[in-house]
Amino acid sequence: MDLYLKVRLAVSEGMSRRQAAKHFNISRDSVSKMLSYSTPPGYRRQAPVRRPKLDAFVSTIDHWLDEDLKVPRKQRHTAKRVFDRLRAECGFTGGYTIIKDYMREREQRRQEVFVPLSHPPGHAQADFGEAVVVIGGVEQKAHFFVLDLPHSDACYVRAYPAAVSEAWIDGHVHAFAFFGAVPQSIVYDNDRCLVSKILADGTRKRTVLFSGFLSHYLIRDRYGRPGKGNDKGSVEGLVGYARRNFMVPIPRFATWDEFNAWLEEQCRKRQRDRLRGESETIAERLQRDLAAMRPLPASPFEACDQASGRVSSQALVRYRTNDYSVPVAFGHQDVWIRGYVDEVVIGCRGEIIARHPRSWEREDVVFDPLHYLPLIEQKINALDQAAPLQGWDLPEAFATLRRLMEARMAKHGRREYVQVLRLLESFELADLHVAVKQALQIGAIGFDAVKHLLLCQVERRPPRLDLSIYPYLPRATVEKTSAKAICGFCRRMREMPHEHPSVRQSPCDPALPHAQDPQAADLPARVSEAGPALRHTGRGPCRIPHSAC
Repeated sequence: MDLYLKVRLAVSEGMSRRQAAKHFNISRDSVSKMLSYSTPPGYRRQAPVRRPKLDAFVSTIDHWLDEDLKVPRKQRHTAKRVFDRLRAECGFTGGYTIIKDYMREREQRRQEVFVPLSHPPGHAQADFGEAVVVIGGVEQKAHFFVLDLPHSDACYVRAYPAAVSEAWIDGHVHAFAFFGAVPQSIVYDNDRCLVSKILADGTRKRTVLFSGFLSHYLIRDRYGRPGKGNDKGSVEGLVGYARRNFMVPIPRFATWDEFNAWLEEQCRKRQRDRLRGESETIAERLQRDLAAMRPLPASPFEACDQASGRVSSQALVRYRTNDYSVPVAFGHQDVWIRGYVDEVVIGCRGEIIARHPRSWEREDVVFDPLHYLPLIEQKINALDQAAPLQGWDLPEAFATLRRLMEARMAKHGRREYVQVLRLLESFELADLHVAVKQALQIGAIGFDAVKHLLLCQVERRPPRLDLSIYPYLPRATVEKTSAKAICGFCRRMREMPHEHPSVRQSPCDPALPHAQDPQAADLPARVSEAGPALRHTGRGPCRIPHSAC
């Protein structure tokens, strides 16, 4: 730049171009160029670069690269592979550099240019992303649902074990509850959980569950072009944002519910941010979105997949490659199934017969031990080998009760132990555990005793053998007395010819005194002489046992 200034000043003050070239030791062409431009114009190519050795092979290279668009990304041609194939198959004699330069220029020409978009309030975009998380100590892949409101950039994120149809719908239901409103329209990709088929005219044939969801909330659905994520670029960017900011470091939670509660809190905190180029926070712009959205319906949509099945001979129902147990009374019957993201509900006719936590494994078997106890009670020899009872974590008191029952009653004791377990069909494990421990303490080893103690506990009344909490009942105290006094009393009682009204005559001893006998008048005095064994200390009549005579 300094040389430009000096040359231009010298010529403007009267120095000729020849003298300037000689004085500054540059060519006259350079002087002319400096006088034509106030600053260096830089290098300017006047004609495209000629590639005489490559031009004959350009069509072949383009064909190979076009075919690459139909194969996996990691199995496409590199510049080195194109160079090797041209030399081996086409007799190419040029160098590697011109191949590399041509492929770079071709890729630059193919890159798409986008139009900036403005988003009116009240509309949304939805998508799923993936990340690695640790739930319950197990590292696994999480599929997280993201709903974005592009006008305000407010978002909702919720994680699931799998991106199935139920997860799509459940994510929407929770997002609508989070915002307290329903968007007018939502942009989706062409996920098979939502779209079963793209017709020739470009319209989408929706799945049954997704169509019912849209009808329930009155949402207008829109779709991006297949393979064009930029058609819903706002939510695509938020998927990456959630992965980088909410999933780093790897989240560790005990349950999915705890993880989702934490994600929901992160979405609330993000609403306090002000994004680049905006003068308002996300929460302030969200108010315009909410004003343009529809109110929530009276009840949320039931996010479940519905199917039908038949109970097998082992009281199992298959749903999504996994088997779930039902009570044995429903064996070989037709049932209906509702698959939620967290549980599987099975029913027969109008009755729900089984509920299980949903398993996301493949070819898994989920048992409820209570379903098989009635059958095991009949086939008691299968108790030790019954697969539904394997791994059933019961308190130690149950094992002690079974051991004592089998020791005292053998096979019948095993059957009574199963009857004790069947009490869990109607009562909680904690209540039954207390009843079993009480039975062991008092030595009442039997089903009837355990059931009685359990009912007393649930009904909050004491066992019938415990009368200590009834102070209003008459109480008699039996004290020790001598055998001589008892024998004397009995002898005098036999000698009485008539019965006294205060003494009840026993059918087996007609010799008791009668009321008209004059000797019966001194009966109270004789009773007191018999000693303290028959002294009455409470209210009500004192009955003299016949065995004492």
